Amino acid sequence: MEVEIPTEHRAPKVEASAWRWRDLPGAAAKPLRDPLLAVNFLLLAVGAACGPLLLRLYFLRGGSRKWLSSLLQTAGWPLLLVPLCFSFSSRRRRRSRQGDDATASGGVFLMTPRLLAASAVVGLMTGADNFLYAYGQAYLPVSTSSILISTQLAFTAAFALLLVRQRFTGSTVNAIVLLSVGAAMLGMGSGGDRPAGVSGAQYAAGFGMALAAAALYGLVLPVMELSQAWHAARAGAAALTYTLVVEIQVVIGLTATAFCAVGMLANNDFQRQSQEKPGSPNSARRATTCCWSAQPPCTSASASA
Repeated sequence: MEVEIPTEHRAPKVEASAWRWRDLPGAAAKPLRDPLLAVNFLLLAVGAACGPLLLRLYFLRGGSRKWLSSLLQTAGWPLLLVPLCFSFSSRRRRRSRQGDDATASGGVFLMTPRLLAASAVVGLMTGADNFLYAYGQAYLPVSTSSILISTQLAFTAAFALLLVRQRFTGSTVNAIVLLSVGAAMLGMGSGGDRPAGVSGAQYAAGFGMALAAAALYGLVLPVMELSQAWHAARAGAAALTYTLVVEIQVVIGLTATAFCAVGMLANNDFQRQSQEKPGSPNSARRATTCCWSAQPPCTSASASA
């Protein structure tokens, strides 16, 4: 499961004070020809398309627990343990065949303590971002929330410029301007797409939370890239392989899920679980409203169908 980065693509070992993002060359070659990477792209596309719809459908059908919705966004992290187990077994067999008895029983993980701590911080940021995103989805139609979340590009570009010295390009500037104008137009006409049953205050709160989620996630990505770059620039650090990236994702998912679980405990979401059973009065009332845009309310018969 390890996709090693060739030696010539590893980061040069430089002093921390003199480090610049441009000192790190490009990543591994032939990324589009890697079937494993193609599968990851496919899963990311499916999740990005279906996730907002399912989350909004939960709130439409009577759901109200935002912390639970936040937890479910990263609760699938244990699935990443499967490729990690295969990778660890493969490493042990390969080292045993090479006669490297000293390392055949080496550590399970490739992460360093500093990279582990950085990934945990990113996980806490991701957990907070999950809550902001779920809060926005509770009161906004999917079309509006998707446009607001897409402003993440502007925040990512700004934080990338500050943290990793990523330079702007013409395409980036054009995209930032278009997305910023789109968000501003949505804000000026905020009453036109408000779903039925959502008050003006709730809509405004959801609008602000969605923008905050975009801003926070725009910070998460450069921080994650910066931590990996610092790891690659350290002398004797493990190569940035696929296995190491999966380990980082496991730590991020575990920390974010634990953060949301604490929020559920503080909000008594576990005790309120029985209140959201199908057929409850709250569910029947919420199921009669449309979900994706500010259209007139659906009839009860069509909603139940």
